[in-house]
Amino acid sequence: MDAELLELARQFESAQQAKSSIRLSERNVVELVQKLHELHIIDFNLLHTVSGKEYITPEQLRHEMVLEIKKLGRVSLIDLADITGVDLYHVENQAQRVVSDDPSGLMLIQGEIISQSYWDNVAEEINERLQECSQISLAEIAANLNVGSELVASMLEARLGTLVKGRLEGGQLYTPAYVTRVSAMVRGAARGVTVPTNLSFLWGTLQQLLQAMDGAGGVATESSFFQSLFNGLAKEGEILGSLRAGVHWTPTVFATAQRECVDSFFSQNSFISYDTLQNLGISQPVQFLQSRYAEGIPLVTAFAHPSMIEMLDAAVEDAIDRSSWIDSLSVLPTSFGSQDASKILSHCNSVQSALKGNKGMILGDSYVFSNGFIKDVYGRMEKELEVFRLSGSSGDILSDDFHLVMEAKIRTDSGRSGEVNEKKKKKGKSSGARTEILLDDEEIIPLKSKKNQRKGKEASLVLSDTKKGAKKDLARTQEDDLNIPSDDWIMQKILTLVPDFEEQGLEDPQTILGPLANYMRPMLISSLKEKRKTLFSENAGKMKHLLDNLQKKLDEAFLNMQLYEKALDLFEDDQSTSAVLHRHLLRTMAASIGDMLFHNLDMHNKLKNGINVEESPNSESITLGSAERTALAKSFPGSLSKKALAVVEALEGKRVEAFMTSLREVAEESGLLLKKLDKKLERTLLHSYRKDLTAQVSAETDPVLLLPKVVSLLYIQVRNKALQAPGRAISVAVSRLKDKLDDSAFKILTEYQTATVTLLSLLSASTGDEEDCTSDRILSKRELLGNLMPALKGLVLGTAQS
Repeated sequence: MDAELLELARQFESAQQAKSSIRLSERNVVELVQKLHELHIIDFNLLHTVSGKEYITPEQLRHEMVLEIKKLGRVSLIDLADITGVDLYHVENQAQRVVSDDPSGLMLIQGEIISQSYWDNVAEEINERLQECSQISLAEIAANLNVGSELVASMLEARLGTLVKGRLEGGQLYTPAYVTRVSAMVRGAARGVTVPTNLSFLWGTLQQLLQAMDGAGGVATESSFFQSLFNGLAKEGEILGSLRAGVHWTPTVFATAQRECVDSFFSQNSFISYDTLQNLGISQPVQFLQSRYAEGIPLVTAFAHPSMIEMLDAAVEDAIDRSSWIDSLSVLPTSFGSQDASKILSHCNSVQSALKGNKGMILGDSYVFSNGFIKDVYGRMEKELEVFRLSGSSGDILSDDFHLVMEAKIRTDSGRSGEVNEKKKKKGKSSGARTEILLDDEEIIPLKSKKNQRKGKEASLVLSDTKKGAKKDLARTQEDDLNIPSDDWIMQKILTLVPDFEEQGLEDPQTILGPLANYMRPMLISSLKEKRKTLFSENAGKMKHLLDNLQKKLDEAFLNMQLYEKALDLFEDDQSTSAVLHRHLLRTMAASIGDMLFHNLDMHNKLKNGINVEESPNSESITLGSAERTALAKSFPGSLSKKALAVVEALEGKRVEAFMTSLREVAEESGLLLKKLDKKLERTLLHSYRKDLTAQVSAETDPVLLLPKVVSLLYIQVRNKALQAPGRAISVAVSRLKDKLDDSAFKILTEYQTATVTLLSLLSASTGDEEDCTSDRILSKRELLGNLMPALKGLVLGTAQS
């Protein structure tokens, strides 16, 4: 055997030393290997090296990679590619197989293969450093190892208690001694807390304490570490209390004191308010109380014991038996509200039986009234309502004082009108009469009388005060039907009839009067409407008669108004005179029509609302002021009130057309018809007016009052127009007759007009002293006018007057 081996060695040596006669280049060798691989003579995979001069099998590559990993413990795939001289693509492919062949010992992370022996060495290094520093953060370790914190945490968790002596909490690694020390601090702090506390605040205090104890080099402890230690201590029973939402800690000692406080208050007072429990830190008072006192009654603001219901039940039963009333809040504690009273009344047996038996009722949440008491007050209120119905006024309409002022003023104006008419009959001899006739100036010149001036000032003050009072009262809100009693009126009457409400010492009697008035008002209104319905049937005949008379009066007055309106067209070219004529017609004829219409519509409105009034026989002679017209207009129902106010505004205006338009609208709204003046009616009225004026001129003996009647009669004769002209417009009216009269007639007219103006000027300047030199001049002018009167009358009567 040895001889054979020696022979083979000799042959091998001779073969090596023999020189080849054929030499192959590297290119030929590469082609030869490829050809052998194609012919499957070489039937395994070969990998090129980066230099291209070597081939390596995958098995050899994996073997060399494992050797490097065992030697270094942690190596990147890029480094393996450099070491093995193989392209990175093949190294990455083989790395997957290397790790899969040893999954428990190797791991491939972020392009690196790391062995468990490497982590063991790292864990030993971390443990040595931890014992020195007491704490290390995972972020710091991960940064040093250039890996993720999650990987470090998973590696340390597997080695805690073996290679690493410490506790991992909240991204920090602590030594057992440090954990024990901090745990003792947490235990002491938690046991020292006796009131509900937010643990976040407590952990912040402990962090500051640790920093102060350890100095600048101290360990920064996370709040989650404190919380974890606290949870463990609470679970082990070393600290007693309840934890809510993870951070709200309530010690057992506080909860015990809290329950004792609630029990003491509730047992002494038979109730406890929810605010009291809120102040004690109980966030859900109703649930807390129901869990402790199953027999209690939860109210809106408090929790009551059944004994409180028994007390209120006895008081209510007594009030109903006496046919009286009771405010349940007067029996209940002062802290109870009306809603609490309402809820506790619903548990009273006496209240429930009274409601079912129609013996009582609850008004305004807390007030219990017996039906006997309600019926008594209602019966007395019905009597008051009868007075209200007959008076036709309440707090919603004008005040009683205002009505008295208006009536006094109407009587004063009527008296003054009578005085003026009487003085006119005395031919103007009295110097106290005020006149508005025949002056060329725009302003009226009153007679100088200190007595009259003083009276005028007093009257103006009364009227001014009246207007202010009317504006204040009329600004109140009115209902659609002004004769419906208001809540305020009903409450005031109840307080008058039952003074017991005010004597009870209630802070605000309206709290009880309001609900009672709201309950009674519909019944009172129903009763009032029923009575008004009955009276309306009785008043139907009066209403029809009133409207028929009003229609007749309105027909005559409105036709005359249209007749006088036509004469205004003659002066449209003279704006100043036209304005005077328009205002004069508005203040005389138009005002008379408006006052008559308002007075009759007011009577109709009262009859319609069941108020018995007597029709005035001389309603066309009633004179109202602006305040009275406004008050009546606002008292009319619905849209009639608005249209009536337009009539009042038109009477204060400057144009007759506006009055005529607003008057038509009011008449249409009231169901009245206004006749339109046609040619036939115009001729008839002019003939009647001319006849009446002729009789007045013929019988007139006052030289001053004669002129305007003659001028009006001349306008009918020469222009076929019925002119109503005040004193300030007479001179212009006379001048417009120049073209219609012959010279002699016009001369007589102008001389008479001039003499009349002079006489009025003298009367205005007269002092009333008998020794005054103007007395002779006045007498002279009167004689002159007396001599001219027959000639002036002859202008229109057609015959000479002797």
